[in-house]
Amino acid sequence: MGSYHTLDLRLHNNFKLTKQEWDSIALERLNEACDPNKTAKVGAVVLQEGLANICLITEYMTILRQRVEVQIPRKRKDNTSDYQKGINKFYETVMQAMLRSFDFTNLKVVLIASPGFISETLIKYIFDEAVKADNKELLQSRPKFLRIHCSSGHMHSLNEVLKSPNILAKLADTKFVQETAALDRFYKILHNDQEKVWYGTKEVSWAIECKAVETLLISDMLFRSNDVNKRQYYVKLVETVKQYGGKVLIFSSLHESGIQLNQLTGIAAILSFPINMDKNID
Repeated sequence: MGSYHTLDLRLHNNFKLTKQEWDSIALERLNEACDPNKTAKVGAVVLQEGLANICLITEYMTILRQRVEVQIPRKRKDNTSDYQKGINKFYETVMQAMLRSFDFTNLKVVLIASPGFISETLIKYIFDEAVKADNKELLQSRPKFLRIHCSSGHMHSLNEVLKSPNILAKLADTKFVQETAALDRFYKILHNDQEKVWYGTKEVSWAIECKAVETLLISDMLFRSNDVNKRQYYVKLVETVKQYGGKVLIFSSLHESGIQLNQLTGIAAILSFPINMDKNID
């Protein structure tokens, strides 16, 4: 999984693609990808004055559709017109980028995040312009727009946005929010009770052997290893946790939460009871 071959296929020629062995993880991921109910998309704009990142979030990746940078003159007491022209140009550029990047009909939510009141004024600008242009699709999508605070307009702020209680409630059924919430919970427990969370293959494997894992956090990166034995080993860990009633979350490496988990070796666990690894692992 994650590897590919390139083939030349002629137009209108039927072909059959076969794979002789399917492990449980590959089948699960394939079934999820084929289910339209599990491919929820979220549009997100994180911005600050003069900078905006327009993103599309799917269940398996965060896609930066466009980065907008517009130079805005400084606001001066004796002359605010140049500043206002610059702001309006910025908002117009962001709006046009959103119109090109988003299919509003198929989006579940459109997140507009910024420090201060920039997100609020952007939303007002967008719908003032939509009324002028009689853009019915955009006007009908107004209930999908959700304004939220973040610390900056840079991409890393998107992970901060997805941890917001409002967003967690709105998108609770989506895979990427469940991943973000689980990783955030992992770090909170790590701070307060280090023996109830562990990361690393050896440590997590021991916790699974003790049937102590409540939630297994595992990166899809581990199922892409060129070593078949390693892939099968991680598949077995997942199957074991599921067999005794534990929860398994397979993180996408193309989301910020998956990138963070990869920095923790790609595998971590929240335990149902504490384990002292120093006494159990040589």
